[in-house]
Amino acid sequence: MSGPERWLLPEGIEEVLPDEARRLEAMRRQLLDLFVSWGYEPVMPPLIEYIDALLTGVGKELDLQTFKLTDQLSGRLMGARADITPQAARIDAHYLKRKGPARLCYIGPALRTRPDEFAGSREPLQLGAELFGHSGPASDAEVLRLMITTLQTIGIEALHVDLGNVAVFRGLADAAGIGGESETRLFEAMQRKAEVEVRQMLSDWNIDQKSGEMLLSLINLNGDSGTLLQARERLAAAPAAVKQAIDDLEQVAQLVQRELPDADLNFDLAELSGYDYHTGIVFSVFVPGQGKALANGGRYDGIGEAFGRTRSATGFSTDLRQLMRVTSESRQKLRGILAPDVDDKLLRETIAELRKAGERVVQVLPGQEVYPEELGCDREIVKQKNKWGVKAL
Repeated sequence: MSGPERWLLPEGIEEVLPDEARRLEAMRRQLLDLFVSWGYEPVMPPLIEYIDALLTGVGKELDLQTFKLTDQLSGRLMGARADITPQAARIDAHYLKRKGPARLCYIGPALRTRPDEFAGSREPLQLGAELFGHSGPASDAEVLRLMITTLQTIGIEALHVDLGNVAVFRGLADAAGIGGESETRLFEAMQRKAEVEVRQMLSDWNIDQKSGEMLLSLINLNGDSGTLLQARERLAAAPAAVKQAIDDLEQVAQLVQRELPDADLNFDLAELSGYDYHTGIVFSVFVPGQGKALANGGRYDGIGEAFGRTRSATGFSTDLRQLMRVTSESRQKLRGILAPDVDDKLLRETIAELRKAGERVVQVLPGQEVYPEELGCDREIVKQKNKWGVKAL
C-alpha cells in the first residue's frame, strides 16, 4: 500500500477528530454523573482477556463477533471484548460478591468482527448500566427509566420504546414441544414477522392447532396498552408462566409511566432481540429517522452462574458515538485565551490563575506563526500599564 491509501482505516473503524472528541467527552462526563446520581458505580473491565474467560456463559453470536489473537507471553488465545455486559456480570459475581443488589455502570470501546448494520461501526463506544441481584418488574422498570432519562439528558426527544418479553415465546414454544434447532428457526421467522413461513413450520412439525394459533398470534400482538388485553384473550390457554410474563410487562410499563408519564411505550410480543441472551423483559428505544435502536436492554438472569454465582440481572447499553450523531445539540465554538511568548513571571502567574479558574489558555511557542482561529482562541493576554490582562481578539 502506498500513497494516501496507507492511511485508510479498516471498514467500520474510524478516528474521532477534535470537535467530536470534545462533544463525546462532555457527554461521557454528563452521563456517568447521571448514572452515579442513580447509585450506579463505575467499573473499567479490560479491553482484552483470555478467550475462555471472556466468552464464558455467552451465546454463539458473541463468539462470532469476537476478534481473537494469541498472547505472545503465554501462548494462550485471547479476545477483544465485543460487549462489556458479560464482563460487568463477572465483576459482580466473582469479585464484588455482594449480598444485596449491585448497580454498575461503564463506558469503553468494544470491537466487533462485523457491524450491526450496513456501513455501521465495528468499534462502538459502549455505555451501559447493569443492576444485579434483584428479580422482578421494579428493577426492570428502574433500568428502563434510566435508559430513557439517559437519552433525554443529552437532548434526544421523541423517543419510542418497544417492550417485549421473551418468556412469552419461550413458554409457548416449550408447551408446544418445540426446542433446539426448530426453536431457533421459529424464532428467526418470528423476528421477521414471516407469518406464512411460521404457519408452514408449525404445520410441518404437526403442532396442535391451539398451540399453533397462540404462537402465530404473537406476530400481530403489537401496539399500545390495549395489546396486553388482546394478549390475555388470545393466550387464555397458555401456561401460567406466559400469563405471568404478560403481567410483568404491564407492571413494568405502569412503573415507568408513573415517573415518566409522557413515555411513548409500545408492546410487541414478537420482539425477541437478544433471544439467546435475555430471559425476560426486553426493551429498545427508537427515534424518527433511525432504523436501528439507539439503546437496548432487558433481563438476563443466570449469567453469573458461569462465574460461580447465579444472580438476577437486568441492564441496558448504547453506543455513545451513535448518540452523538443523532443529538440536535449545536456544536459550541471552541473558546480560549492566547498567551504571548514572553519570559515574564507575572505573565506565568496570570496564565496559571486563568487555568485554575477553568479557562483554556494556549501559549505561543518560540518562532510560531500565530493563527488564533486554528487554536480556537477568541481572546488574548496583553500587557497594559505594567499589568497582564485579557481582551477580546
